[in-house]
Amino acid sequence: MAQEAPTNVSKPIPVGTASFEEKRAALLKAFDRKVPPEYHLRAEFLEDPPSDVSTIPANCGILNEEEIKITEEYDAVGLAKEIAEGKYKAVEVVTAFSKRAIIAHQLTGCLTQWFMVEALEQAKQLDIYLEKNKRPMGRLHGVPVSIKDHIPVAGTSSSLGYLSTIVEDESDCQMVQILRGAGAVFYCKTNQPQSLMHLESDSLWGRVLNPFNINLSAGGSTGGEAALIALMGSPLGVGTDIGGSIRCPAAFCGIYGYKPTSHILPMRGFLPTPVAAELNIPASTGPMCRSIRDIDLFMTTILEAKPYLLDPNLVPISWTGSRTPPNSHRLKIGVISNDGFIQPQPPVAKAISWARKLLSDPVHASQVEVKEFKPFGAADAWSKIRRMYWPDGGDLSKKAIVSTGEPLHSLTEWIWEEQQESGMQTAQAVNLLRKERDDFRHKFAKSWEEQDVDVVIGPAFVGPASAHDTAFYWTYTSLYNMVDYPGVVIPTPIRAISGEQYDQGYTPLSDACQDVKKLWGKSDFKGAPINLQLVARRYHDNELLSALSLLKNILGLAY
Repeated sequence: MAQEAPTNVSKPIPVGTASFEEKRAALLKAFDRKVPPEYHLRAEFLEDPPSDVSTIPANCGILNEEEIKITEEYDAVGLAKEIAEGKYKAVEVVTAFSKRAIIAHQLTGCLTQWFMVEALEQAKQLDIYLEKNKRPMGRLHGVPVSIKDHIPVAGTSSSLGYLSTIVEDESDCQMVQILRGAGAVFYCKTNQPQSLMHLESDSLWGRVLNPFNINLSAGGSTGGEAALIALMGSPLGVGTDIGGSIRCPAAFCGIYGYKPTSHILPMRGFLPTPVAAELNIPASTGPMCRSIRDIDLFMTTILEAKPYLLDPNLVPISWTGSRTPPNSHRLKIGVISNDGFIQPQPPVAKAISWARKLLSDPVHASQVEVKEFKPFGAADAWSKIRRMYWPDGGDLSKKAIVSTGEPLHSLTEWIWEEQQESGMQTAQAVNLLRKERDDFRHKFAKSWEEQDVDVVIGPAFVGPASAHDTAFYWTYTSLYNMVDYPGVVIPTPIRAISGEQYDQGYTPLSDACQDVKKLWGKSDFKGAPINLQLVARRYHDNELLSALSLLKNILGLAY
């Protein structure tokens, strides 16, 4: 198995040809050379790390007391306020997060690029601006923002998670332009899967590990972001989601992640060429962060720039978010115990029971009406969406990966395995898939309406973070990509415990359900956080945040 840069805790990934491994080693060494020796973790932390590495950044001796405070005690909203009021300089904040990010990378492999020198120069100019103008440049003045690797940032490279796609970007994409104009500081880019299309962030840069149990995945495709934010190496990051790629890693790592309805936020330039999957399944972009109000901050910052004026594909909506008034005197919330296809693993079932108990407390009866909810067609949606992801049979991606001698990773092969037999679909076949999708969407909407709920709450994944190379079932997130409903994942106080058992009366709902139970018995998920997912109707994004704002006090969420 290939070896990672010497400063990293690592788990093995497949080995490619000698030529590929030489190029890969050069990239990793170039990264490692940027890290000052004083930011290298001591050997004791790297050679025999604990399964839970989440406490190491604050205790490794690299960060001073003030840097620990800056990175741990503030969300993005708080940081922006303190910088604007002069308590901290942007340079101080960027220094603290740059140092913590490189510590997080050594523990989890969460980064692909780290550019502290350039970030400090940007922060210095922001401090000069604030001193001269007596006001911040924008809502994110001086706030460090981490960016998923495939999203173009001027002066850095981007890729689809494999060698042949690495390009140098001379300009910012539209999203990054808006963030930069609001005063955000860019200091790192984060790891993602080979091909972007599965739930384990393992690429030529290495495998991202879960901070709370390094034997588990940090999720994908925005897994680097999730691990980095969980280790407090970033207050706010940008992810993308076409099957759960914001929500699953956020859930695996116990942070907030929000997938808006598609075509609200700008994605122009995110990928060098169009992706065939989006012929029928639209991707979304959104924030990953530490609090509900950071979601509001991100959405307000982007949407007040009126991105639809430059991108006519976008829907011009007004963002009211958490301030949106409720539609009625009581929020009708459906609780999902299972989707009729896969019964969630024990700690997820426990989290659902926790939420149901709090929501059903009579003290909240004037605010919330709780109902049982059964999602329509989960098994059918999973079958359909897997075909819709790969109308080319995955052949083009496979050829591009192996062209450099790069090995195929196991989940990369798995995701298009069934579709490879069909090969490249005809235009009419893809068109008929669109009819299947639209027919399904209508049936799903009818079922939602018949069950008479405003929002639903339920699993974000079939279990806690999956063991490495076993994230096979995304049914609880991909369903909402199929119907294009917005969803946000929220932390709970529940953590996985070693030895938890399924209920004695468990009966598998499907072969997939039985597989998920077997996977539970094969690994130890101790310490993995459990999130739940809150979902609203398509383009009811403001209503979703309104519901989340109401639930924050009932569920004790970080505001």
